[in-house]
Amino acid sequence: MTVLLIAIFLYFPSILRAQTTNQFVGWLAAFGRIELKNKFSLHVESQLRSTDNIEQIQSVLLRVGLNYNLKSNQIITVGYAYISSRRTVDSVSGYGPEDRIWEQYVLNEAFSFHEHSITIQNRFRLEQRFIGQSVAEDGELVTSGFSFVQRIRYFARMIAPFAKSPGGFKKGGFFSLQDEVFVNIGDLSVVNGKYFDQNRAYLSIGYRFSQKNDTEIGYMNQFVLNKGTARTNNNVIQIATYIRL
Repeated sequence: MTVLLIAIFLYFPSILRAQTTNQFVGWLAAFGRIELKNKFSLHVESQLRSTDNIEQIQSVLLRVGLNYNLKSNQIITVGYAYISSRRTVDSVSGYGPEDRIWEQYVLNEAFSFHEHSITIQNRFRLEQRFIGQSVAEDGELVTSGFSFVQRIRYFARMIAPFAKSPGGFKKGGFFSLQDEVFVNIGDLSVVNGKYFDQNRAYLSIGYRFSQKNDTEIGYMNQFVLNKGTARTNNNVIQIATYIRL
């Protein structure tokens, strides 16, 4: 798995760079998990993403979900997300909405490598997307209706501490390596007209302050297929925190 993620991270963006429009953007993200009773917990998440050169806010994302622990290393979730994204229609710029219902299955794996506790998360997510269709009226963007499409996402993330952690990784510095692939299903005309949507390859360094908090900074290469022949290669600097209560 580690070798595969490294190969995707290093090779995939390089073969497509010459065909894409490159941008430099910033993302801020906070992910939370709140434990409840009887194997249930809450997922809460917020993200803020910028336009090119971090000039304006591109997207605001809010996501919530209800988790259920099938086993100690397996979790299923159902949830809702709201996304507001910057758009331009007939030279009029503004923000348009998207509502999502989502379901996912997470499998967490752990092993020791030379007394370093390595964890790998595999996540399979299905999204039902209700994308607002924006039109320009009187110099403003308004939503004329919603179009429906679905999307499958596969995500893999590895965390490895810098120091030895034979009893489990509880505190200290670490690096992470991850990749996520997005595939459209359903009415492709609603999105880019293609099954492949995007790929996100990410490398970060961070610090685990306690079992309740990790904070990291990293670089993500987000390759997006747009409509027609347009392609976008986002070079993303992300700061993220993970809170477990």
